[in-house]
Parts: sequence; structure tokens; C-alpha cells
Amino acid sequence: MRPTSSDIWIEKGTPAFMRTVLALFSGGFATFALLYCVQPMMPLLSKEFDINAAQSSLVLSVSTGLLAVGLLITGPISDRIGRKPVMVFALVCAALSTLASAVMPTWETVLATRALVGLSLSGLAAVAMTYLSEEIHPQHIGLAMGLYIGGNAIGGMCGRLITGVLIDFVSWHTAMLVIGGLALIAAIVFWKVLPESRNFRPQALNPRNLIDGFVMHFRDAGLPWLFLEAFLLMGAFVTLFNYIGYRLLAEPYHMNQALVGLLSVVYLAGIYSSAQVGALADKLGRRKVFWASILVMAAGMLLTLTSPLALVIVGMLIFTFGFFGAHSVASSWIGRRALKAKGQASSLYLFCYYAGSSVAGTAGGMFWHHGGWNGVGLFIGSLLAIALLVAVRLSRLPLKVS
Repeated sequence: MRPTSSDIWIEKGTPAFMRTVLALFSGGFATFALLYCVQPMMPLLSKEFDINAAQSSLVLSVSTGLLAVGLLITGPISDRIGRKPVMVFALVCAALSTLASAVMPTWETVLATRALVGLSLSGLAAVAMTYLSEEIHPQHIGLAMGLYIGGNAIGGMCGRLITGVLIDFVSWHTAMLVIGGLALIAAIVFWKVLPESRNFRPQALNPRNLIDGFVMHFRDAGLPWLFLEAFLLMGAFVTLFNYIGYRLLAEPYHMNQALVGLLSVVYLAGIYSSAQVGALADKLGRRKVFWASILVMAAGMLLTLTSPLALVIVGMLIFTFGFFGAHSVASSWIGRRALKAKGQASSLYLFCYYAGSSVAGTAGGMFWHHGGWNGVGLFIGSLLAIALLVAVRLSRLPLKVS
């Protein structure tokens, strides 16, 4: 959808801007809390269900995998029926599915409800970036996107923190009930606060339009590379946090589950960087800021390979800072390059983003089993090396739309 002279932008500093930021912050919070609340539980689930680390990672990977598939459907649906209705329905269904997962008695039924969580959340993940790119003034889109991703960071932190601490004192079932209840509250806030779309233009929903949009996006000089970046960066990020708990629970650290859960506070770095790096990209240009954020991730990953616990934690902090900064830049870049079928462009980006979480997040388990943390570091380093090469290519795009 191209902006027209009749579009009414939401300006920074207005009540509508604050309502939009609060609502999307709540939505991002709920999305990441629901997705990643299971990550600190993985070592516990390995013991309870007698499964290895790679199998335990499926509790996250089935959610992100089904979310990725759902993105290909919900984005185009929102192009037809509107942004807000799809997002509200998605949040409510995901919260209810999480509450259901808390009472499942077997590993297979837990995975089934976790799949429903991912499929439901595709409705918000596919549409939120599109809503912002349509409603927020182009001069402020980097800041708005960064604040939304900051909500993602807080949700990811709180989901991990709450369950990571609680499971030392209560069952994982109770921890899931708590997260599901919080997500339901966030869904209600989202529904009540988010302004209705003013620049949305319905588009016909038919296979021909979907195919044309798909071809158009993959013929673009930059979008396919941004899609690849989403896969690589999210794959690296999830891999680190999937298996760092196994390392810290084992020798020589022997940390308890609550302390490992408390380390989720490193997400505070992502909350800060998503907004600040997004605003910096608005000022200096996305091409200059993006590759630097990937280098920051690589520096953080290298620190986690050292032995002193303090350096490992600092490495996690730096790695998180770089990831959320890079994701903020790439997300706003998608909205700038896709002049038509924005919902589908966002869906394709996030399809690769969550596919990276699902595929790399589980594949990293094989490196853990065969090479320990050094093996995981090698895997993450390879993903980041490819991501940096792609970022250099993106930095050479014409100035026209980047």
C-alpha cells in the first residue's frame, strides 16, 4: 500500500502515538512471553519426560515453526479484513492455548498445545509491523518499531524470568498458568487501547494477488536478503538462550534453576537497544547501523566462550543488545522497502525469523551434544559470519528506498 495525500499519520508526541506504543508494547510483551516462557524449563522438561536437550527444545521449536507457517496466512488475511481484529483474536487465542498447555499430562499433548500457541500468535506477529508502517509517520517509524520490539524484549525477559524462578518453587504447570493469565490481561489492554486503523485499504484476497506479491517481493534488490538476515540472526539468538541454561546448571558453575532464570535480566539490554538503535538508524541510515549491530552480537558470543562467570554474563548482555538493535533496524527496513502488499512482506520476513528460531534452535542441540558450549559457539559464529556478509551486501543497495 502506497501512502497517499489523504493518509492521516500518527505523529510522535500525540496521545494517539502514546496509545499505539502502549498497545503494541503490550502485544509484543505477550507474544514473546508466551513463546519463550518455556526456554528456562527445558532442562527440567528433559528430566521429567526423560528426553535429551534437542528433544526438549521442541517445546519452543514447534511453537515458532507453526508461527512461521501461520504468518503466510494471517498477513494476507489482515490485508483483507483489517489489522486490529486479526491481532486481538490472535492474542486471546494464544493466551487460552497457554492456559490449556498447563494442564496437559503427556509430552505429546504439551507439544500439541504449544503448536496452537505458535499458530495463534502468527496473527499478531504478522500484522504488528504492518500496522506501524501504515499508521505512524515515516519520520518516526524507526522509534515506534524499536519501542514495539522493546515490548518483545520485556516479554521475552519476563516470560523467562517468571518461569525460570517459579519452577524452583512450584510445578511447571503452575508457572504456565501464571504466564497465560498475564498474557490474557495484556490482550485486553491491547484491545482497549490500540487506535483503529485510519490508513488501511482492504485488498482482495485471492491466490493470484498472493503469488504476484510473493514474486514482487523476491524480485526486490533488498527484501530477500533481509528475509535471510531474519533467519540467521534469530537462529543465532535462540540457539544461545536455548542451551546456555544447560551449561550454567552443569559444572563448574552448578547454578540452580532460579539463578539461571534471573539471568533473563540481560534482556534489559535489548529493551534499551531496540529503541535507541532504531532511532539511530533513522538518523544515520539503516545501512550504516545494521552491520555494526551484528558485530556487537559476535563480540558478545565470543565472550560467552570464556570460563569466568562474570564474562559469560557480560557476553550474554552484549549479544542481546546487538540482536535487538539489528532486529529493530531490519524490521523498519522491511516497511520502507515494501511499497505494496506490506502485510505479505512482513509475513515473509517473520516467517524466516521464526523459521530460524525453530530450525537453528533445535539444530544447535546437536552441536551441544557433540561439542559442548564450544560447539554451540561454532554454530552461532557461523550464522553470524554469514549474516555479516549479507549485511555488507545490503549496505551497497541504492539510496532510493533504503
